[in-house]
Amino acid sequence: MSAYPHPPHWVSENLLSGLVIPAHPLALTSERKLDEKYQHALTRYYHAAGAGGVAVGVHTTQFEIRQHGLYIPVLHQVIHTIQNCDRATGRKTVCIAGICGSTPAALVEARFAQKTGYHAGLLSLGALREASEEELIEHCQAVAQEIPLFGFYLQPAAGGRVLPLSFWRKFAEIPNVVAIKIAPFNRYQTLDVLRAVAEAGRSHEIALYTGNDDHIVLDLLTKIVIPILDRNIELYIVGGLLGQWAVWTQRAVIILEEIKKYRSQELIPAKLLTLAAQMTDANAAIFDARNSYAGCIPGIHFILRRQGLMDFTGTLNPDERLSPGQAEEIDRILRIYPSLTDDEFIQQNIDTWFY
Repeated sequence: MSAYPHPPHWVSENLLSGLVIPAHPLALTSERKLDEKYQHALTRYYHAAGAGGVAVGVHTTQFEIRQHGLYIPVLHQVIHTIQNCDRATGRKTVCIAGICGSTPAALVEARFAQKTGYHAGLLSLGALREASEEELIEHCQAVAQEIPLFGFYLQPAAGGRVLPLSFWRKFAEIPNVVAIKIAPFNRYQTLDVLRAVAEAGRSHEIALYTGNDDHIVLDLLTKIVIPILDRNIELYIVGGLLGQWAVWTQRAVIILEEIKKYRSQELIPAKLLTLAAQMTDANAAIFDARNSYAGCIPGIHFILRRQGLMDFTGTLNPDERLSPGQAEEIDRILRIYPSLTDDEFIQQNIDTWFY
């Protein structure tokens, strides 16, 4: 394409309003083949839970799907399921495709995603660890000419790299950047992205999403004020694109809507601050923070299997499994924070998602 493509207006509008966007896991059989039955059910669960978007082909879906020939079939299946759910309900769901690799590889994925109906590409830069800042921007601009961009600041522990404020300042100037997922698990680097968007003059055009699974509620509650010349730019992280929201999604939708009600008020209820700590505690167990996130994806699968939404907790990597003691930590979370879960919602509706 010769120009930067933009998504339909409703996509940008919905993103700016703040959405729950779960990072979609990969359902596998015990032979580590795509389990279409459970994959369909998972997608229907996210839609029924009220998620405003879904992200596929991302870290939670397992970056390895590309080496196993699953990128195309998984993205096809998820978007077709979402489109059917939207038609049945009259809703419009934002569909985000993960895009990875070198520039030639990323362009192939971007073209496929755009042609298949995805509204934006969540662009991972993990494969360009040695690239200069100028080379990174050239890469982003090339991909942006194929599909609108959803920027992605991925923490190094999950395969990302440190990206300075100067990079994000230039990235925010790409015309069809519609959103940025901020997931460095680092307060300083999170503020770099916010400042860059403010300085680029695009605070009302680029939707800011938390990917900081360790800091979800406080990210969403906090108004950031950045002085630019003679005026103050106010920014909010409006929603989340999160692996944590791949579980307990209906509860996440309720939490986000409650947070939105209090953003314009001076006083934040103490119960939300308590909830923030509870969510961080829960995420530490599910994401296996004690072991540098080694059991992150198995932890998500463990919850989904207990709820009946997965049949097999394994990943494409047979060596990837729950860390010692992780299951006990998750059991502790389920015991002491039952209000964080959406078990009852799933029990009442799960039969309708398997057909």
